Amino acid sequence: MGHGTASFDPGCRSCERLAGFLDEVRERHPGYHCHPVAPFGSAAHRLLIVGLAPGLHGANRTGRPFTGDHAGILLYRTLHAHGFASRPESVAADDELELVDCRITNAVKCLPPANKPLPAEVQRCNIYLAAELAAVPAGGVILALGAIAHGAVLRALGLRPVQAHFAHGAEHELPERRILLDSYHCSRYNTQTRRLTVPMFDGILTRARHLLAD
Repeated sequence: MGHGTASFDPGCRSCERLAGFLDEVRERHPGYHCHPVAPFGSAAHRLLIVGLAPGLHGANRTGRPFTGDHAGILLYRTLHAHGFASRPESVAADDELELVDCRITNAVKCLPPANKPLPAEVQRCNIYLAAELAAVPAGGVILALGAIAHGAVLRALGLRPVQAHFAHGAEHELPERRILLDSYHCSRYNTQTRRLTVPMFDGILTRARHLLAD
């Protein structure tokens, strides 16, 4: 698909493995969303947060990124603390929470088995991420949650991984005065093992706010 752009496709079944897995999950959980999960947040935004993929009982259930699972607890609480969210908790797609100057998406829009998308699936979904990145204005910040999201952002922008290595707290200059900011993913595993602590993640959003102020 190259580096073209395309708007979000709620009916996409381009990845045979992911589409089949969603069909299986839908049979076990008929009340779940079980479709590609659309980006969520402000239409006009200077902060774009890029996660990995929907969680089984989170976004895949609710239809909204980081909503209804453990990973969203720290994310939305911290966004609220820094003025990017109207509420500190996200529990359902219709709970009236609004993002302010912020939008959240995932590198892969469909739930992958074992939370691990294949490289080819990340690549196939990259066309949608490219469109989302194109909407981030000059001076904006792209926050990548984890190494896979970081790599997907680089691919969508036509950059090579050797041009910007992933590390928690790393900052990379992008075209149009935009900044790619890296953080460990706010997953249950990372927070429970304290690879990512509350102060560490707060520091990332503090830095994002400062970058936007500059």
